[in-house]
Amino acid sequence: MRLRVIDFGLVSSLRSQAVFHGIATIIKDDSDPVLVMTSPIDPYVCVGMHQQIDREVDEDYCKENNLPIYRRHVGGGAVYLDKNQYFTQFIFPKNKAPKRAEQLYPLFIEPVVRTYKELGIEANFRPANDIHVNGRKIGGTGAASIEDATVMAGSFMFDFDTKTMSKCLKVPSEKFRDKLKSTLDDYMTTMVKELETVPEREELREIFLRHCGDVLKVTPVISKASEEELAAIEKAEIELQDPDWTYVQGRKFVELGVKISANTHLTESAHKAAGGLVRVHLLSREGQIEDLIVGGDFTCLPPEGIDQLSTKLTGVQLRAGVLEEAIEKAIVELGVEIPGVSPNDIETAILGAVETRE
Repeated sequence: MRLRVIDFGLVSSLRSQAVFHGIATIIKDDSDPVLVMTSPIDPYVCVGMHQQIDREVDEDYCKENNLPIYRRHVGGGAVYLDKNQYFTQFIFPKNKAPKRAEQLYPLFIEPVVRTYKELGIEANFRPANDIHVNGRKIGGTGAASIEDATVMAGSFMFDFDTKTMSKCLKVPSEKFRDKLKSTLDDYMTTMVKELETVPEREELREIFLRHCGDVLKVTPVISKASEEELAAIEKAEIELQDPDWTYVQGRKFVELGVKISANTHLTESAHKAAGGLVRVHLLSREGQIEDLIVGGDFTCLPPEGIDQLSTKLTGVQLRAGVLEEAIEKAIVELGVEIPGVSPNDIETAILGAVETRE
């Protein structure tokens, strides 16, 4: 099987996200899989599919420093991105990629791990979807289903600006921000930290493609984007800039809030699961779920599955055990995967909103 490799080089911040979003929309069952490699020439902030921007990002700082904010169709958390990250974006027809996340992550992360090891960095896969070096994170990945494509996005970390990252995120105080930066410094590592000499991008790409061939059983072929792909990328650029998409989670929150009557309270809570933070906005009546929004920095496959799950829980009693059973049943019926987030985690987050109100 051929793997078309399209290296866009340094592109605008918007295009660095739009390339995989666009190409994914035109992938068909008989298409060759594609690997996009690129880096943004200008920095930006990218938020996960299910995150609420005003809860996660310091929008004033971003505006003052000309940092655009884009929402991706992949889960995970808000992150500051710049030219020091070399993106790897696999776009496979669904019928040519593993169907389950527990198979997807190890498979597509393995070529990255092998590349780091060949360069002299003792990287290892850490479930559910991270890459660590002696307990320090050197990269995360995210998966998504976009139309007929399975997408697996990650990056090689040449360097990382923890100072700017700490300023981009929403925090309760400046003291907390200082602590966040020191935590990022301690927890994250990069090629600059791990190697005396950082490889050139061409050398890194050559090593990576060799390991992609061995692990994925493909033949990497350097290619260029077709006219159809370029048109799809331009369309994705328009969609990714649309405020209705960027602030979709905030819009859901407003729509939910409109339903509040004089004797009804909208409450929220958050719970940290192994797979990420689960945020809940709950509208309840007489001990049952009347309306619900579940978001956070986790990954959900398919991406729309978390909204479908929230809808299915309408009318369920807000009782421990009963709620978890309903969540588990809905997940099975919908075929939803949320790696590292269990039905009990979702129940805990929802019942936390009940306790907040009380």
